[in-house]
Amino acid sequence: MGNCFAAASSPKGDSAMTSTSGASKAISKSTTSTLTSGATTMTSSSWNSSIESLPTPRSESEILSSSQLKAFSYNELKNATRNFRPDSLLGEGGFGYVFKGWIDEHTLTATKPGSGMIIAVKKLKPEGFQGHKEWLAEVNYLGQLHHPNLVKLIGHCLEGDNQLLVYEFMPKGSLENHLFRRGPTPLSWEIRIKVAIDAARGLSFLHDAKEQVIYRDLKAANILLDSEFNAKLSDFGLAKAGPTGDRTHVSTQVMGTQGYAAPDDVYGFGVVLLELLTGRRAVDKSKVVVEQNLVDWALPYLSDKRKLFRIMDTKLEGQYPQKAAFAAATLALQCLNADFKSRPEMSEVVAALEDLQLSKSAAKKHSSKNQTGPDPARKSHLSHNRSPLNLTPSASPLRSHQSPYRRG
Repeated sequence: MGNCFAAASSPKGDSAMTSTSGASKAISKSTTSTLTSGATTMTSSSWNSSIESLPTPRSESEILSSSQLKAFSYNELKNATRNFRPDSLLGEGGFGYVFKGWIDEHTLTATKPGSGMIIAVKKLKPEGFQGHKEWLAEVNYLGQLHHPNLVKLIGHCLEGDNQLLVYEFMPKGSLENHLFRRGPTPLSWEIRIKVAIDAARGLSFLHDAKEQVIYRDLKAANILLDSEFNAKLSDFGLAKAGPTGDRTHVSTQVMGTQGYAAPDDVYGFGVVLLELLTGRRAVDKSKVVVEQNLVDWALPYLSDKRKLFRIMDTKLEGQYPQKAAFAAATLALQCLNADFKSRPEMSEVVAALEDLQLSKSAAKKHSSKNQTGPDPARKSHLSHNRSPLNLTPSASPLRSHQSPYRRG
């Protein structure tokens, strides 16, 4: 599927989008198809997030009529994007094109270029890979799901064969552009861990909802970055409701993109984490055969602290903490476990990455102080509560008081 809302990317690039909400609109098609909503409240989170309580399953008419999104007319979006001019094009994917536009922040009406709020308008190709079902899934889920690490859907348009979606604009574009394309300044270690945490929080929010949502399309192209490199998940066309009642697992049908695809979001996250460590694509046909599949190539190195440096991104130029890198590699290895029941929960992944980030920050503060010797109290504390930065090759970065494995 793919995403392309990217600022200043090439027309063949991927992802970018900026913010606000509105009201809802008309349907020019009626259908008996239904989608399951992710309605309810998150079980545990300190983040500003919410999911509206809406009946499930819902028909198309119910989704569009109950949505609090702005229902744009096609002419409004033509005006906002200067008639979809080529110089407004942000990117192109299998689904269609993404254009840069401007609207008034309060009225959400089209404004002159350079004034008001910047938006990203995704216009689906009638013959594209992404069809009406995927368009409706985006409206259904992003019309209800609100979280700092999910991209904000502002509105939609459905007129005849024209299907469009209006998102917040993400000025730094996609993670894919920063990791794999020439030009952008290489991402530092600190930003890579920050992006990993943000993406993990977004997935954890979806998974921990009372009515779970499975994302099913996690990849670097669908992780968008704002001006401060805060990461948000985008493109919910493949999302579906998670298992409910007596069903303990979601369908095992493989969805998503080659290299990332698995019936489990956690596996896809493991691949993205591996990309952040190595700077390599999940699948790269330009490499020699044995290195074309990132997971197959990298797995033998992930559990060996002495060999890990061989697969680390050379663009980092060695500027990363070796112990933290090994902790992240160990976590990636657990996410990629062939037995999906043995993969960690996303909430556990978030906790492990946050511990890693905090330990790095603490280490920086500690090294900046003039000390004559080790702090006995700190040494004693670490001996009982080991940090992810003090792992043996067989140790897990998951918090010791939590179960490291998925139940059931």
